[in-house]
Amino acid sequence: MDDFRDLKGFVAWLEARGELVRVRAPVSAELEITEIVDRVSKGAADADKALLFEQVTGYELPVLINMFGSARRMAGALHVAELEALRRNLAALLDPQVPRGVGATLRRARGLWDALHAAGLKPRRVKRAPVQEVIAVDAPSLDELPILTCWPHDGGPFITLPQVVTRHPQRGTRNVGMYRLQKVDARTLLVHWQRHKDGAEHARRAIALGQARMPAAIVLGGDPACIWAASAPLPPDVDEYWLAGWLRGAAVPLVPCITQPLDVPANADIVIEGEIDLRDQRPEGPFGDHTGYYTPVERFPAFHVTAITRRRDAIYPATVVGIPPMEDYWMGKATERLFLPLLQLILPEVVDYAMPAPGVFHNLVLVSIDKRYPGHARKVIHALWGIALLSLAKAIVVVDRWVDVHNPMEAAWQALGNVDWARDVMLDEGPVDQLDHASRRPLYGGKIGVDATAKWPEEGHPRPWPEVARMSPEIKERVAQRWAELGLGPLPR
Repeated sequence: MDDFRDLKGFVAWLEARGELVRVRAPVSAELEITEIVDRVSKGAADADKALLFEQVTGYELPVLINMFGSARRMAGALHVAELEALRRNLAALLDPQVPRGVGATLRRARGLWDALHAAGLKPRRVKRAPVQEVIAVDAPSLDELPILTCWPHDGGPFITLPQVVTRHPQRGTRNVGMYRLQKVDARTLLVHWQRHKDGAEHARRAIALGQARMPAAIVLGGDPACIWAASAPLPPDVDEYWLAGWLRGAAVPLVPCITQPLDVPANADIVIEGEIDLRDQRPEGPFGDHTGYYTPVERFPAFHVTAITRRRDAIYPATVVGIPPMEDYWMGKATERLFLPLLQLILPEVVDYAMPAPGVFHNLVLVSIDKRYPGHARKVIHALWGIALLSLAKAIVVVDRWVDVHNPMEAAWQALGNVDWARDVMLDEGPVDQLDHASRRPLYGGKIGVDATAKWPEEGHPRPWPEVARMSPEIKERVAQRWAELGLGPLPR
Protein backbone atom coordinates (compact mmCIF):
# COMPACT_ATOMS: atom_id res chain seq x y z
CA MET A 1 0.00 0.00 0.00
CA ASP A 2 2.85 2.39 0.80
CA ASP A 3 6.59 2.55 1.27
CA PHE A 4 7.11 4.74 4.36
CA ARG A 5 9.21 3.21 7.09
CA ASP A 6 9.51 6.04 9.59
CA LEU A 7 7.62 8.96 11.08
CA LYS A 8 8.92 11.47 8.54
CA GLY A 9 7.62 9.24 5.74
CA PHE A 10 4.26 8.90 7.46
CA VAL A 11 3.99 12.68 7.76
CA ALA A 12 4.55 12.93 4.00
CA TRP A 13 1.91 10.22 3.46
CA LEU A 14 -0.59 12.11 5.61
CA GLU A 15 0.11 15.42 3.95
CA ALA A 16 -0.29 14.00 0.44
CA ARG A 17 -3.78 12.83 1.39
CA GLY A 18 -4.93 16.03 3.06
CA GLU A 19 -4.79 14.40 6.51
CA LEU A 20 -2.21 16.73 8.07
CA VAL A 21 -2.21 20.36 9.16
CA ARG A 22 1.10 22.09 9.81
CA VAL A 23 0.70 24.53 12.68
CA ARG A 24 3.39 27.18 12.16
CA ALA A 25 2.27 29.59 14.88
CA PRO A 26 4.12 29.29 18.22
CA VAL A 27 2.32 27.08 20.73
CA SER A 28 3.07 25.96 24.28
CA ALA A 29 3.70 22.35 25.30
CA GLU A 30 2.04 23.21 28.60
CA LEU A 31 -1.74 22.76 28.23
CA GLU A 32 -2.12 24.73 24.98
CA ILE A 33 -1.46 21.81 22.63
CA THR A 34 -3.95 19.68 24.58
CA GLU A 35 -6.71 22.26 24.20
CA ILE A 36 -6.08 22.52 20.46
CA VAL A 37 -6.06 18.74 19.98
CA ASP A 38 -9.15 18.22 22.15
CA ARG A 39 -11.15 20.66 20.02
CA VAL A 40 -9.94 19.04 16.80
CA SER A 41 -10.72 15.51 18.05
CA LYS A 42 -14.26 16.44 19.10
CA GLY A 43 -15.01 18.73 16.16
CA ALA A 44 -16.35 18.09 12.67
CA ALA A 45 -15.04 14.92 11.02
CA ASP A 46 -13.70 16.78 7.99
CA ALA A 47 -11.63 19.03 10.28
CA ASP A 48 -10.16 16.16 12.31
CA LYS A 49 -6.56 16.08 11.09
CA ALA A 50 -3.14 15.05 12.29
CA LEU A 51 -1.34 18.11 13.63
CA LEU A 52 2.35 18.91 13.23
CA PHE A 53 3.30 21.74 15.59
CA GLU A 54 6.43 23.20 14.03
CA GLN A 55 7.15 25.90 16.63
CA VAL A 56 6.76 24.58 20.16
CA THR A 57 7.83 27.38 22.45
CA GLY A 58 11.27 26.74 23.94
CA TYR A 59 12.05 23.65 21.86
CA GLU A 60 13.68 22.84 18.53
CA LEU A 61 11.81 19.60 17.80
CA PRO A 62 8.35 19.63 16.22
CA VAL A 63 5.47 17.70 17.82
CA LEU A 64 3.25 15.32 15.83
CA ILE A 65 -0.09 14.51 17.45
CA ASN A 66 -3.46 12.98 16.48
CA MET A 67 -1.76 10.94 13.75
CA PHE A 68 -3.98 7.93 14.63
CA GLY A 69 -7.09 10.04 15.17
CA SER A 70 -9.38 8.65 12.44
CA ALA A 71 -10.14 5.32 10.78
CA ARG A 72 -8.30 6.47 7.64
CA ARG A 73 -5.16 7.55 9.46
CA MET A 74 -5.12 4.54 11.76
CA ALA A 75 -5.42 2.17 8.80
CA GLY A 76 -2.72 4.01 6.89
CA ALA A 77 -0.40 3.87 9.89
CA LEU A 78 -0.73 0.08 9.89
CA HIS A 79 -0.15 -0.17 6.14
CA VAL A 80 -3.67 -1.24 5.17
CA ALA A 81 -6.41 0.47 3.15
CA GLU A 82 -9.07 0.04 5.85
CA LEU A 83 -9.14 -1.25 9.41
CA GLU A 84 -11.26 -4.25 8.46
CA ALA A 85 -8.31 -5.45 6.37
CA LEU A 86 -6.46 -6.16 9.61
CA ARG A 87 -9.04 -8.78 10.51
CA ARG A 88 -9.07 -10.32 7.03
CA ASN A 89 -5.29 -10.46 6.80
CA LEU A 90 -4.79 -12.11 10.16
CA ALA A 91 -7.68 -14.51 9.58
CA ALA A 92 -5.97 -15.63 6.37
CA LEU A 93 -2.64 -16.02 8.17
CA LEU A 94 -4.26 -18.12 10.89
CA ASP A 95 -6.13 -20.31 8.40
CA PRO A 96 -4.65 -23.82 8.83
CA GLN A 97 -5.18 -24.42 5.09
CA VAL A 98 -2.62 -21.72 4.24
CA PRO A 99 0.71 -23.51 3.54
CA ARG A 100 2.77 -21.81 6.24
CA GLY A 101 4.33 -24.97 7.58
CA VAL A 102 2.91 -24.74 11.09
CA GLY A 103 -0.19 -26.81 10.45
CA ALA A 104 -2.64 -27.48 13.22
CA THR A 105 -0.71 -25.44 15.80
CA LEU A 106 -2.28 -22.33 14.31
CA ARG A 107 -5.54 -23.32 15.95
CA ARG A 108 -4.09 -22.95 19.40
CA ALA A 109 -4.35 -19.78 21.46
CA ARG A 110 -0.71 -19.05 20.63
CA GLY A 111 -1.49 -19.16 16.93
CA LEU A 112 -0.42 -15.56 16.44
CA TRP A 113 3.09 -16.29 17.72
CA ASP A 114 3.40 -19.32 15.43
CA ALA A 115 1.98 -17.36 12.52
CA LEU A 116 4.39 -14.45 12.95
CA HIS A 117 7.33 -16.85 13.08
CA ALA A 118 6.02 -18.61 9.99
CA ALA A 119 5.76 -15.30 8.15
CA GLY A 120 9.55 -14.94 8.42
CA LEU A 121 9.53 -11.35 9.71
CA LYS A 122 11.84 -11.64 12.69
CA PRO A 123 13.37 -8.28 13.64
CA ARG A 124 16.87 -8.00 12.20
CA ARG A 125 19.91 -6.32 13.70
CA VAL A 126 21.76 -3.58 11.82
CA LYS A 127 24.99 -1.73 12.64
CA ARG A 128 24.03 1.81 11.72
CA ALA A 129 20.83 3.66 12.46
CA PRO A 130 19.25 7.05 11.78
CA VAL A 131 18.20 7.18 15.43
CA GLN A 132 21.87 7.37 16.45
CA GLU A 133 22.85 10.33 14.27
CA VAL A 134 22.96 12.49 17.42
CA ILE A 135 24.22 10.86 20.61
CA ALA A 136 24.25 12.37 24.11
CA VAL A 137 25.94 10.24 26.77
CA ASP A 138 27.93 12.65 28.93
CA ALA A 139 25.05 15.01 29.68
CA PRO A 140 21.78 13.65 28.26
CA SER A 141 18.85 15.90 29.10
CA LEU A 142 15.11 15.40 28.86
CA ASP A 143 14.79 19.18 28.90
CA GLU A 144 15.48 19.17 25.15
CA LEU A 145 12.29 17.19 24.44
CA PRO A 146 8.90 18.97 24.12
CA ILE A 147 7.22 16.72 26.68
CA LEU A 148 3.60 17.79 27.11
CA THR A 149 1.81 18.88 30.24
CA CYS A 150 -1.67 17.77 29.19
CA TRP A 151 -4.17 18.80 31.87
CA PRO A 152 -4.17 21.48 34.59
CA HIS A 153 -3.82 19.13 37.59
CA ASP A 154 -1.32 16.71 36.02
CA GLY A 155 1.66 15.93 38.24
CA GLY A 156 4.01 17.24 35.58
CA PRO A 157 4.91 16.75 31.92
CA PHE A 158 4.23 13.22 30.58
CA ILE A 159 5.60 11.23 27.66
CA THR A 160 2.36 9.79 26.27
CA LEU A 161 3.22 7.77 23.14
CA PRO A 162 6.31 5.71 24.03
CA GLN A 163 7.54 2.25 23.21
CA VAL A 164 9.04 1.04 26.51
CA VAL A 165 11.45 -1.82 25.80
CA THR A 166 12.43 -4.30 28.53
CA ARG A 167 13.53 -7.93 28.66
CA HIS A 168 12.33 -10.77 30.86
CA PRO A 169 15.12 -11.16 33.45
CA GLN A 170 15.15 -14.95 33.12
CA ARG A 171 14.02 -15.85 29.60
CA GLY A 172 15.42 -12.76 27.89
CA THR A 173 12.28 -12.26 25.79
CA ARG A 174 11.53 -8.69 24.75
CA ASN A 175 8.43 -6.76 25.71
CA VAL A 176 7.41 -3.45 24.19
CA GLY A 177 4.73 -1.63 26.16
CA MET A 178 3.04 1.76 25.99
CA TYR A 179 3.31 3.09 29.55
CA ARG A 180 3.04 6.78 30.33
CA LEU A 181 6.17 8.38 31.76
CA GLN A 182 6.16 11.37 34.09
CA LYS A 183 9.13 13.71 33.86
CA VAL A 184 10.67 14.46 37.26
CA ASP A 185 13.82 16.28 36.14
CA ALA A 186 16.31 16.33 33.27
CA ARG A 187 17.51 12.77 33.99
CA THR A 188 14.53 11.06 35.68
CA LEU A 189 11.16 9.66 34.62
CA LEU A 190 8.53 7.61 36.46
CA VAL A 191 7.23 4.48 34.71
CA HIS A 192 3.47 3.97 35.09
CA TRP A 193 3.04 0.33 34.20
CA GLN A 194 -0.17 -1.13 35.55
CA ARG A 195 -0.06 -4.39 37.46
CA HIS A 196 -1.65 -6.36 34.60
CA LYS A 197 1.05 -5.33 32.09
CA ASP A 198 4.02 -7.41 30.99
CA GLY A 199 6.54 -4.70 31.87
CA ALA A 200 5.34 -4.81 35.48
CA GLU A 201 5.73 -8.60 35.40
CA HIS A 202 9.34 -8.19 34.24
CA ALA A 203 9.91 -5.92 37.24
CA ARG A 204 8.35 -8.42 39.65
CA ARG A 205 10.56 -11.19 38.27
CA ALA A 206 13.67 -9.03 38.59
CA ILE A 207 12.82 -8.18 42.21
CA ALA A 208 12.30 -11.88 42.98
CA LEU A 209 15.78 -12.57 41.60
CA GLY A 210 17.24 -9.91 43.86
CA GLN A 211 17.96 -7.45 41.06
CA ALA A 212 17.86 -3.78 42.00
CA ARG A 213 17.96 -2.32 38.49
CA MET A 214 16.55 -3.27 35.13
CA PRO A 215 17.76 -1.97 31.75
CA ALA A 216 15.12 -0.23 29.65
CA ALA A 217 14.80 1.94 26.58
CA ILE A 218 12.09 4.43 25.68
CA VAL A 219 11.57 4.60 21.93
CA LEU A 220 9.78 7.57 20.39
CA GLY A 221 8.59 7.69 16.80
CA GLY A 222 9.78 5.52 13.93
CA ASP A 223 7.41 3.44 11.85
CA PRO A 224 3.87 4.09 13.16
CA ALA A 225 3.27 0.33 13.10
CA CYS A 226 5.94 0.01 15.81
CA ILE A 227 4.35 2.79 17.83
CA TRP A 228 0.90 1.18 17.71
CA ALA A 229 2.25 -2.34 18.36
CA ALA A 230 3.46 -1.17 21.78
CA SER A 231 -0.22 -0.74 22.75
CA ALA A 232 -1.34 -4.16 21.46
CA PRO A 233 -2.42 -6.64 24.19
CA LEU A 234 -0.26 -9.52 23.01
CA PRO A 235 0.31 -12.72 24.99
CA PRO A 236 3.39 -12.74 27.24
CA ASP A 237 6.68 -13.33 25.41
CA VAL A 238 5.19 -12.42 22.01
CA ASP A 239 7.49 -9.73 20.63
CA GLU A 240 5.57 -6.63 19.56
CA TYR A 241 8.21 -5.91 16.91
CA TRP A 242 7.33 -9.24 15.25
CA LEU A 243 3.78 -7.97 14.94
CA ALA A 244 4.98 -4.61 13.62
CA GLY A 245 7.09 -6.41 11.01
CA TRP A 246 4.07 -8.36 9.81
CA LEU A 247 1.99 -5.19 9.61
CA ARG A 248 4.64 -3.27 7.67
CA GLY A 249 5.50 -6.23 5.43
CA ALA A 250 9.18 -6.05 6.34
CA ALA A 251 11.25 -7.02 9.36
CA VAL A 252 11.86 -4.21 11.83
CA PRO A 253 15.56 -3.22 11.76
CA LEU A 254 17.02 -3.02 15.26
CA VAL A 255 20.23 -1.44 16.48
CA PRO A 256 22.01 -2.05 19.81
CA CYS A 257 21.64 0.70 22.39
CA ILE A 258 24.71 2.76 23.25
CA THR A 259 24.60 2.21 27.04
CA GLN A 260 22.12 -0.62 27.66
CA PRO A 261 21.99 -4.30 26.58
CA LEU A 262 18.87 -3.81 24.47
CA ASP A 263 18.00 -3.43 20.80
CA VAL A 264 15.76 -0.64 19.54
CA PRO A 265 14.22 0.23 16.14
CA ALA A 266 16.87 1.79 13.91
CA ASN A 267 14.30 4.04 12.21
CA ALA A 268 13.01 5.58 15.43
CA ASP A 269 13.21 9.32 15.98
CA ILE A 270 14.39 9.40 19.59
CA VAL A 271 15.61 6.76 22.06
CA ILE A 272 16.01 7.43 25.78
CA GLU A 273 18.25 4.76 27.28
CA GLY A 274 18.40 4.08 30.98
CA GLU A 275 17.85 1.86 33.99
CA ILE A 276 14.74 1.39 36.07
CA ASP A 277 15.62 1.46 39.76
CA LEU A 278 13.21 -1.05 41.25
CA ARG A 279 13.94 0.21 44.78
CA ASP A 280 13.27 3.84 43.88
CA GLN A 281 9.48 3.97 44.04
CA ARG A 282 8.05 7.50 43.92
CA PRO A 283 4.62 9.15 43.84
CA GLU A 284 3.42 9.41 40.24
CA GLY A 285 0.45 11.46 39.02
CA PRO A 286 -2.19 12.77 39.02
CA PHE A 287 -2.80 12.34 35.28
CA GLY A 288 -5.85 13.17 33.16
CA ASP A 289 -6.39 9.73 31.68
CA HIS A 290 -8.43 8.06 28.92
CA THR A 291 -11.25 7.49 31.39
CA GLY A 292 -11.84 11.25 31.30
CA TYR A 293 -10.89 11.53 34.97
CA TYR A 294 -7.62 12.16 36.77
CA THR A 295 -6.02 8.98 38.01
CA PRO A 296 -4.76 9.35 41.60
CA VAL A 297 -1.20 9.49 42.83
CA GLU A 298 0.42 6.05 43.20
CA ARG A 299 4.00 4.89 43.60
CA PHE A 300 5.90 3.71 40.52
CA PRO A 301 9.60 3.09 39.81
CA ALA A 302 12.06 5.70 38.61
CA PHE A 303 13.82 5.51 35.24
CA HIS A 304 17.30 7.05 35.27
CA VAL A 305 18.58 8.26 31.90
CA THR A 306 22.00 7.05 30.72
CA ALA A 307 21.86 8.28 27.11
CA ILE A 308 19.61 9.97 24.58
CA THR A 309 20.04 9.35 20.86
CA ARG A 310 18.02 10.81 18.02
CA ARG A 311 17.79 11.68 14.36
CA ARG A 312 19.04 15.07 13.27
CA ASP A 313 15.55 15.82 11.93
CA ALA A 314 13.66 14.05 14.73
CA ILE A 315 9.92 14.47 15.25
CA TYR A 316 8.53 14.15 18.77
CA PRO A 317 5.32 12.02 18.76
CA ALA A 318 2.63 12.51 21.38
CA THR A 319 -1.00 11.82 22.09
CA VAL A 320 -3.55 13.34 24.45
CA VAL A 321 -6.11 11.25 26.32
CA GLY A 322 -9.17 12.49 28.16
CA ILE A 323 -12.95 12.58 27.80
CA PRO A 324 -13.76 10.51 24.68
CA PRO A 325 -13.72 10.55 21.77
CA MET A 326 -10.03 11.13 21.26
CA GLU A 327 -7.17 9.60 19.29
CA ASP A 328 -6.81 6.56 21.55
CA TYR A 329 -10.27 5.34 20.49
CA TRP A 330 -8.94 4.59 17.01
CA MET A 331 -5.89 2.87 18.43
CA GLY A 332 -8.27 0.63 20.37
CA LYS A 333 -10.43 0.11 17.27
CA ALA A 334 -7.40 -1.24 15.40
CA THR A 335 -6.79 -3.65 18.28
CA GLU A 336 -10.42 -4.71 18.20
CA ARG A 337 -10.34 -5.49 14.48
CA LEU A 338 -6.98 -7.25 14.46
CA PHE A 339 -7.70 -9.50 17.40
CA LEU A 340 -11.14 -10.75 16.32
CA PRO A 341 -9.67 -13.78 14.48
CA LEU A 342 -7.68 -14.70 17.60
CA LEU A 343 -10.81 -14.44 19.73
CA GLN A 344 -12.62 -16.67 17.24
CA LEU A 345 -9.90 -19.32 17.59
CA ILE A 346 -11.02 -19.73 21.18
CA LEU A 347 -14.71 -18.90 20.72
CA PRO A 348 -15.73 -19.77 17.14
CA GLU A 349 -19.35 -18.86 17.90
CA VAL A 350 -18.37 -15.17 18.15
CA VAL A 351 -19.46 -13.32 14.99
CA ASP A 352 -18.16 -9.88 15.92
CA TYR A 353 -17.48 -7.59 18.86
CA ALA A 354 -17.14 -3.87 19.50
CA MET A 355 -15.85 -1.62 22.25
CA PRO A 356 -17.74 1.70 21.92
CA ALA A 357 -15.87 4.95 22.56
CA PRO A 358 -17.84 5.93 25.71
CA GLY A 359 -16.83 2.62 27.28
CA VAL A 360 -13.14 3.58 27.08
CA PHE A 361 -12.17 0.01 26.11
CA HIS A 362 -12.86 -1.84 29.37
CA ASN A 363 -16.27 -0.57 30.51
CA LEU A 364 -18.44 -2.06 27.73
CA VAL A 365 -18.02 -4.87 25.19
CA LEU A 366 -20.78 -5.69 22.71
CA VAL A 367 -20.64 -9.21 21.27
CA SER A 368 -22.72 -10.93 18.58
CA ILE A 369 -22.81 -14.73 18.54
CA ASP A 370 -24.18 -17.62 16.54
CA LYS A 371 -26.42 -18.93 19.30
CA ARG A 372 -26.67 -22.73 19.20
CA TYR A 373 -28.00 -23.94 22.56
CA PRO A 374 -29.67 -22.73 25.77
CA GLY A 375 -27.36 -20.66 27.93
CA HIS A 376 -24.94 -20.07 25.07
CA ALA A 377 -24.73 -16.32 25.73
CA ARG A 378 -23.86 -16.92 29.37
CA LYS A 379 -21.13 -19.35 28.34
CA VAL A 380 -19.61 -16.67 26.09
CA ILE A 381 -19.74 -14.04 28.84
CA HIS A 382 -17.91 -16.33 31.28
CA ALA A 383 -15.36 -17.24 28.62
CA LEU A 384 -14.62 -13.61 27.73
CA TRP A 385 -14.01 -12.83 31.39
CA GLY A 386 -11.22 -15.42 31.23
CA ILE A 387 -9.40 -14.19 28.11
CA ALA A 388 -6.41 -11.84 28.34
CA LEU A 389 -7.36 -8.19 28.94
CA LEU A 390 -11.03 -8.90 28.19
CA SER A 391 -10.94 -10.25 31.74
CA LEU A 392 -11.03 -6.59 32.83
CA ALA A 393 -14.30 -5.83 30.99
CA LYS A 394 -16.89 -4.46 33.40
CA ALA A 395 -19.93 -4.97 31.16
CA ILE A 396 -20.45 -7.54 28.39
CA VAL A 397 -23.65 -7.53 26.33
CA VAL A 398 -24.31 -10.49 24.01
CA VAL A 399 -26.72 -10.19 21.06
CA ASP A 400 -27.76 -12.44 18.17
CA ARG A 401 -25.58 -12.86 15.10
CA TRP A 402 -27.58 -10.52 12.82
CA VAL A 403 -27.20 -7.51 15.12
CA ASP A 404 -24.60 -4.96 14.01
CA VAL A 405 -22.59 -4.34 17.18
CA HIS A 406 -20.95 -1.33 15.51
CA ASN A 407 -24.33 0.39 15.15
CA PRO A 408 -25.03 1.90 18.61
CA MET A 409 -28.73 2.40 17.86
CA GLU A 410 -29.27 -1.19 16.74
CA ALA A 411 -27.21 -2.65 19.57
CA ALA A 412 -29.04 -0.55 22.19
CA TRP A 413 -32.43 -1.49 20.71
CA GLN A 414 -31.61 -5.18 21.12
CA ALA A 415 -29.91 -4.81 24.49
CA LEU A 416 -32.86 -2.94 25.98
CA GLY A 417 -35.75 -4.72 24.27
CA ASN A 418 -34.60 -8.33 24.56
CA VAL A 419 -33.85 -8.36 28.28
CA ASP A 420 -35.91 -9.41 31.26
CA TRP A 421 -33.81 -7.79 33.95
CA ALA A 422 -34.87 -10.36 36.53
CA ARG A 423 -33.67 -13.24 34.37
CA ASP A 424 -31.04 -12.16 31.85
CA VAL A 425 -28.46 -10.34 33.96
CA MET A 426 -25.37 -11.85 35.57
CA LEU A 427 -23.67 -9.95 38.40
CA ASP A 428 -20.18 -10.97 39.40
CA GLU A 429 -16.90 -9.72 40.80
CA GLY A 430 -13.41 -9.99 39.43
CA PRO A 431 -10.37 -8.12 38.14
CA VAL A 432 -10.91 -4.63 36.73
CA ASP A 433 -8.60 -2.11 35.11
CA GLN A 434 -6.18 -0.44 37.50
CA LEU A 435 -7.51 2.93 36.30
CA ASP A 436 -11.11 2.11 37.25
CA HIS A 437 -12.14 4.66 39.86
CA ALA A 438 -15.63 3.26 40.48
CA SER A 439 -14.58 -0.05 42.03
CA ARG A 440 -14.53 -0.10 45.83
CA ARG A 441 -11.08 -1.66 45.85
CA PRO A 442 -8.15 -1.19 43.47
CA LEU A 443 -7.98 -3.76 40.65
CA TYR A 444 -11.05 -5.70 41.85
CA GLY A 445 -14.71 -4.84 41.37
CA GLY A 446 -18.19 -5.64 40.13
CA LYS A 447 -19.07 -6.85 36.63
CA ILE A 448 -22.29 -7.31 34.70
CA GLY A 449 -23.12 -9.67 31.87
CA VAL A 450 -26.30 -9.20 29.84
CA ASP A 451 -27.89 -11.88 27.65
CA ALA A 452 -29.71 -9.80 25.01
CA THR A 453 -30.25 -12.69 22.59
CA ALA A 454 -33.67 -13.99 21.59
CA LYS A 455 -34.79 -16.33 24.37
CA TRP A 456 -35.73 -19.98 23.98
CA PRO A 457 -38.28 -22.00 26.00
CA GLU A 458 -35.37 -23.96 27.52
CA GLU A 459 -34.11 -20.67 28.93
CA GLY A 460 -37.32 -20.02 30.86
CA HIS A 461 -39.24 -18.07 28.19
CA PRO A 462 -42.36 -20.13 27.34
CA ARG A 463 -43.97 -17.40 25.23
CA PRO A 464 -43.30 -17.40 21.46
CA TRP A 465 -40.48 -15.01 20.57
CA PRO A 466 -41.76 -12.40 18.08
CA GLU A 467 -40.44 -11.93 14.57
CA VAL A 468 -38.56 -8.74 13.73
CA ALA A 469 -40.70 -6.45 11.56
CA ARG A 470 -38.86 -6.15 8.24
CA MET A 471 -39.93 -5.10 4.76
CA SER A 472 -39.96 -7.76 2.04
CA PRO A 473 -36.90 -7.77 -0.28
CA GLU A 474 -39.13 -7.22 -3.34
CA ILE A 475 -40.60 -3.97 -2.02
CA LYS A 476 -37.21 -2.75 -0.83
CA GLU A 477 -35.77 -3.25 -4.32
CA ARG A 478 -38.77 -1.66 -6.04
CA VAL A 479 -38.57 1.47 -3.90
CA ALA A 480 -34.81 1.71 -4.38
CA GLN A 481 -35.26 1.67 -8.15
CA ARG A 482 -37.95 4.39 -7.99
CA TRP A 483 -36.14 6.60 -5.48
CA ALA A 484 -34.89 9.15 -8.01
CA GLU A 485 -38.37 9.86 -9.37
CA LEU A 486 -39.70 10.45 -5.86
CA GLY A 487 -37.61 13.60 -5.53
CA LEU A 488 -36.40 12.78 -2.02
CA GLY A 489 -32.68 13.36 -2.53
CA PRO A 490 -29.94 10.73 -2.21
CA LEU A 491 -31.05 7.18 -1.45
CA PRO A 492 -30.60 6.52 2.29
CA ARG A 493 -28.76 3.38 3.27
